[in-house]
Amino acid sequence: MDVTNTIGRRKTAVARVYVQAGNGTITVNNRDFKDYFKTGPLQAKVNQPFAACNALGNYDVKVNVDGGGITGQAEAVRLAISRALVEMNGENRTMLKPLGLLTRNPKMVERKKPGQKKARKRFQFSKR
Repeated sequence: MDVTNTIGRRKTAVARVYVQAGNGTITVNNRDFKDYFKTGPLQAKVNQPFAACNALGNYDVKVNVDGGGITGQAEAVRLAISRALVEMNGENRTMLKPLGLLTRNPKMVERKKPGQKKARKRFQFSKR
């Protein structure tokens, strides 16, 4: 029973994933992942690496995720699972890489600048 530990990030969400051979149970923060990620598209994001590798139901996954919103958390979990599958079997890389599942999405919230209302929005300009 070899457990593979990886990490995935998206925006401010951080997911720590522990993957081992099993019967396909996915637990997120001590809850079933279908209870945690309630919508179908978010559940599909979590299962996407397994579907790409034809490994649905072959691994048990335990996830600790915090920070960010629910979509960022789902994408962080997806990246961490993809990294774990590659670490367990290097042949999975050829299936996951073309789908972009091994790429960390670098988009973050732009910081607010001083003298402005928000990151890009300015205070109203008055000529007189």
